[in-house]
Amino acid sequence: MTQVSQKNVKEEQKHGGQAIVDVLKKEGVTKVFGVPGESYLNVLDALYEENEIDFISARQEGGASFMAEGYAKSAGEVGVCTATRGPGATNLSIGLHTAQQDSTPLVALIGQVERPYRDREAFQEVDFVSFFRDLCKWTVEIDDADRIPEILHRAFHVARSGRPGPVLVSLPEDMQDDIVTRDTHGPIKLTTVCPDKNAVQEVAKELKNAKKPVIIAGGGVILSQATQELVSLAEAMQIPVATAFRRFHAFPNSHPNYIGALGLGARKALSEYIQDSDLVLALGTKFSQMTTNDYSIINEQNSRLIHVDISSDVLGRVYTPSSPIVSDVKEFLIELLHVIEPEDNSDRQKNVAEANEKYTRFSTPELTDNTEYANMKSVIHYIQNELPKNTVITSDAGNFFSWISRYFRYDEGGTYVGPTSGAMGYGMPSAIGAKVAHPDKTVISISGDGGFMMTPQEFETAVRYDIPIISIVVNNNMYGTIHTHQEAKFPGRVVGTKLTNPNFAEYANNFGGHGERVEKNEDIASAFERAIASEVPALIEVMTDPTILSANQES
Repeated sequence: MTQVSQKNVKEEQKHGGQAIVDVLKKEGVTKVFGVPGESYLNVLDALYEENEIDFISARQEGGASFMAEGYAKSAGEVGVCTATRGPGATNLSIGLHTAQQDSTPLVALIGQVERPYRDREAFQEVDFVSFFRDLCKWTVEIDDADRIPEILHRAFHVARSGRPGPVLVSLPEDMQDDIVTRDTHGPIKLTTVCPDKNAVQEVAKELKNAKKPVIIAGGGVILSQATQELVSLAEAMQIPVATAFRRFHAFPNSHPNYIGALGLGARKALSEYIQDSDLVLALGTKFSQMTTNDYSIINEQNSRLIHVDISSDVLGRVYTPSSPIVSDVKEFLIELLHVIEPEDNSDRQKNVAEANEKYTRFSTPELTDNTEYANMKSVIHYIQNELPKNTVITSDAGNFFSWISRYFRYDEGGTYVGPTSGAMGYGMPSAIGAKVAHPDKTVISISGDGGFMMTPQEFETAVRYDIPIISIVVNNNMYGTIHTHQEAKFPGRVVGTKLTNPNFAEYANNFGGHGERVEKNEDIASAFERAIASEVPALIEVMTDPTILSANQES
């Protein structure tokens, strides 16, 4: 009996790698994105035995972190990515910076050199805790295998609580071999951050007394799933709503109270409307440089600011609010809807109608024939009108973004996934993550030729795992945004922004996907139809006029 008992105990023993995967299971993780490496073989081996978690192997760590970040945004869950030490971890860093600026919950598991070799500049050694401190919400190294459950569960809690963000966990290779002798921790339950009820009463009074109020809806509206409550508030109080930079779907864009998106390509009239408002209600936004047009969006001498955010660190960081409220946005709106009295104010309604009419006119494309090139207005028009309304759009940075920002309207569950950090190369890998999160939805990435070529190898990942995204590559053979800046600041002195490219359609075909090249507007519909019918990862190369680098140039 003693021998049998000892045998059972031995069989139940878990090494560090198994303990790590056990935590992932308890946290509800079903997808892990990464590039395999020798410094975390124990974790990979434990995943081999695990049927509930899929490991999606990318071609480069930056692509893996973008996939995990896009997955987290789309699924509303903590994304998980992995990498080996040194070069693998530093490649991964771009996705962590993106998650930090986007407030995306992410946990990165990084293999590390063996504990006895630390601080000797061992092979591929980097001090991850200090290196990633400014890129992450929290960085930690686990030196004791017995502390894996404690620290890793805490990592997930930190990633998803308060203002969400990325957490990096460093895992020394030899620590993963150690036997875990105790497991006393589990997932940490999130508590809801509710507003002070007296403060809500004051907000209701301020909204009622304001002559020209406006609402800025940020990522906190999306994260707390508060769009419907925001719609109810806007309708009841006759208040127009603008969305923060790349937070388009925080409010339905076809709603009569919507007045446009802030950030790159925003109308000057929209910024002026907000500057002229006497009361700004900011919901779940950190007032980024892009949202605020270089921190100029609010006239602090004439406007009062009510700023609601789940993180106290955000309040007062850019503008000093007259009413700072620490709360989950949804909980705040629920409380506010209980105490407000609906408005019937002709002046307010006139302001809303005029602002919405200007947005509608600005965002409605005038389609024109162009026999020499295809144009992005026609591409966006096709996606908007012919594809399912819940289509997910992902993109990275580039001049092509101005067409998305200006013309695409997010309604009926349509979602935008893009980096407020402006990371190039994000669009296609994030689409893979979004499609993994929503296999039933149409997922389209839009990238420029410059951005696409920063992570093009991940198209093979989509093919290998049969993830049928549609990737649009807007090809003008240049780094268009930087080219524009150069011409504006140093006319005629363009340096380093001209590019040459392969035939992207053939590139997709060579990997086993489906490729199309579109050179004229009349070919757009048939190219999309063939791409969708292929039921494999598809790429549509759109040849655009290199002299037109912005949607606003066409006006």
